Amino acid sequence: MMTCIIIEDEIPAQKILKNYVAKLPNVELLGTFHEALEANSFLNNNSVDVVLLDINLPEISGIDFIKTIKNPPAIIMTTAYPDYAVSSFELETIVDYLVKPFSFDRFLKAINKAKNRIENPRIPTQENDQEILFLNVDKTLHKIVLNDIMFLESDRNYITVVTKNQKLSYIDSLKNWKAKLSEDYFIQVHKSYIINRTFVDKISGNEIYVQGNRIPIGRTYKQELLKQLKII
Repeated sequence: MMTCIIIEDEIPAQKILKNYVAKLPNVELLGTFHEALEANSFLNNNSVDVVLLDINLPEISGIDFIKTIKNPPAIIMTTAYPDYAVSSFELETIVDYLVKPFSFDRFLKAINKAKNRIENPRIPTQENDQEILFLNVDKTLHKIVLNDIMFLESDRNYITVVTKNQKLSYIDSLKNWKAKLSEDYFIQVHKSYIINRTFVDKISGNEIYVQGNRIPIGRTYKQELLKQLKII
């Protein structure tokens, strides 16, 4: 059983979150709070797996509040302002953000990300404030700076991770990688590709160019891609 609390000052938004949580038999709601400071005393005396946290709160913002918590739980941010996503993902404890209004399906995706983080905790190393991981490929540990990943390609049961300086292939899935990567930078553009928007050169027809690499855009992914790139 995964436990959670809600920190949200708007009553309608509170009701939506309570309704969504109630639909999940494996998630227990331990409390609902209008302000971050109200939740602070609860968190000081109780353990919780996930916090559903609004960014815009009275007295102190959700992001500033997270910085005050020692050993914070997994955080799912909610906001009406998508521009906050960049600053929010700078905090390692935040697993996802939901832009209001959001559907139950999108909420469930965020909960599953939190569950994955809790069950498979990563111990990231920080190098110049950038998160790095080590991939075990051919019995060798290769250091990967996440921000340096240009794109990932899936081929059956294999994933190829392409960075500025290397290309590594090993058994894994795009689904696993999608749960690790910030949605603010990484976008799935095809059933077999996830790209880092930082390295996009141009889009031509149904192809996107990433540092000179020509990558197909899947029909079902194109609208979301253009939205993420703020083209529409």
